[in-house]
Amino acid sequence: MRLQDDYEEHSGMSPTVVMAIVAVTLFVAAILVIVLGMNYEKNAGRRSQAEQQGSSPVITDPPGIDELVSGSQLRPQDLDFWDLYPPEEPEASEAPAATPAPQTVEIDPSTDGRHTLVENPDGTQEWVLISPYLPKHKYDFTKLVCQSDRMKYFENGTQISFEGINLSELQDYVDFAQVKKSGIDFVMLRVGARGYSTGQLILDEYFADNLKRATDAGLDVGVYFYSQAVTVEEAQEEANMVIENLGEYQISYPVAYDMERVLNDSARTDSLSRAERTDITKAFLETIEAAGYKTLIYGNKEWLVKQIDMSKLTAYDVWLSQVADIPDYPYKFSMWQYDRSGDVDGVSGHVDLNISFVDYSEK
Repeated sequence: MRLQDDYEEHSGMSPTVVMAIVAVTLFVAAILVIVLGMNYEKNAGRRSQAEQQGSSPVITDPPGIDELVSGSQLRPQDLDFWDLYPPEEPEASEAPAATPAPQTVEIDPSTDGRHTLVENPDGTQEWVLISPYLPKHKYDFTKLVCQSDRMKYFENGTQISFEGINLSELQDYVDFAQVKKSGIDFVMLRVGARGYSTGQLILDEYFADNLKRATDAGLDVGVYFYSQAVTVEEAQEEANMVIENLGEYQISYPVAYDMERVLNDSARTDSLSRAERTDITKAFLETIEAAGYKTLIYGNKEWLVKQIDMSKLTAYDVWLSQVADIPDYPYKFSMWQYDRSGDVDGVSGHVDLNISFVDYSEK
């Protein structure tokens, strides 16, 4: 049997051609195996690097035949066309609700208990914050009684206050025996004053006579000086004038310092600052105290609250001037001038009425 010859006759290809085709096929297969092996090693290196960086390995599909043949240089990001379109705007209903503005609560200073009403010299009023650092008075004004136009303060049914008046040369001659008989306990006499325009020191015309006759009548006596000092030195000069004119009289009530506004006119003290007024006040009182006398600061509510710094004068008692049924000065005070048109036997015309919550004759 001749097999080789039969094969040639039926296949139409010679053994040489067949072997060439097989060889080409094997060659192409070998190239594919080599390329796939190289791509596998590249991907394996990427996975190893991702694992070392703690991220998930990136799995890349093996390239197709067309990519290997064409040698394309395209990268995945080159095919990312989503950024070509702008993001959709949120619907109006999806917009966040606006945060409402915080509402401020208005505080009523007339009811908050932290303010006090002050009337200014021009008639305007303002609420001033009460200082938490100044000592407050502890009076219970339900115990304050007005009898025959005189203020009296009671505790446990007993009167513990003292009635007084203050006088100057404006009252002319005073019958102090009649004053004493009318129920007055003490009198505050003006020693003198400094001129509010000239700055000249003036001794009260009736001071020496009033001092002697009031003492002889058995009244407790205190004195005051109307100041227009613009320097510490002038305040000391005023204090020394008071001490000199008291002489040998042993007064039982304090020496009061009175600096106040001049109504309807300008005064030499108008330009003083609050700090300057405070220093001048302190200089006067220190000089008086050094001479062995008790001291008082006289003033109305506006003066004491706004015109001097009472936080630097807490060592001194206060003589409050406020015409009212009940005083509303929040801080500590020991004497109160409550009426400027009182009537007292022995005094011609009107006179200022006072109440003392302290018995200075025993202090």
